[in-house]
Amino acid sequence: MIKVTSTISIDESEIHEAFVRASGPGGQNVNKVATAVQLRFDVGKSPSLSDDVRRRLIQIGDRRITEKVC
Repeated sequence: MIKVTSTISIDESEIHEAFVRASGPGGQNVNKVATAVQLRFDVGKSPSLSDDVRRRLIQIGDRRITEKVC
């Protein structure tokens, strides 16, 4: 479990990580190796969040909340 606040904890299985090529300058390794980590968390389907927290995250998430799923 990942403790977010004293009342919110998220199960680690709800977070998906992927290693991707980072954009921007990177010297000799640019576009050759995965140098960034992309984390995904499905706010809409998470059983760890209350409806109030879910609505607030979607509201303040702006462009960081997408329709994509892992």
